[in-house]
Amino acid sequence: MTRRELIKSLGFIGFTLMGSSLSFGSLLNSISFREGARSLNLYALNTGESIKTVYWIDGVYIQGALKEIDYLLRDHRSGQVTKIDTNLLDLLYLITSLSEKERIVVISGYRAPSTNEYLRKRKRGIARESYHTLGKAVDIRIEGMPLTALRDLAIGLRAGGVGYYPKSGFVHLDTGTFRYW
Repeated sequence: MTRRELIKSLGFIGFTLMGSSLSFGSLLNSISFREGARSLNLYALNTGESIKTVYWIDGVYIQGALKEIDYLLRDHRSGQVTKIDTNLLDLLYLITSLSEKERIVVISGYRAPSTNEYLRKRKRGIARESYHTLGKAVDIRIEGMPLTALRDLAIGLRAGGVGYYPKSGFVHLDTGTFRYW
């Protein structure tokens, strides 16, 4: 499927999603994203590490690539690694495909519960039971894309939580129920 076909399909699906409870997995399947390859180009701001990898081919997640992504998105404070939700990776892939941007700057990926509690005591807006502690959330920005455009695209997908933090320079994405703030 070409990018143009994808966007056209998504436009129709986005319209039908209004008021529906179609899951993110159903969204990917309904736009014929079952064949080909999915890749991500990620840069971890806090460690300076980056990865460009194909993590899915013809319906199969590539375990070695997933482990590399898990490591890149680790808690940079404690060094703890967890398995990152593949729906989150697919969401990032879909966003980069639709935006026609390639590189994602990750401000925060996984957070160990101890790190999350540490941050909660020092900053406002950190959830007690954050999706970050489950490997189901990232805080990102995309080079060459205004934050408002990233926020609007993510909200339009209705694929999980979307938080907009313009003063901090990132958008929060998670694979929980659809909501935004």
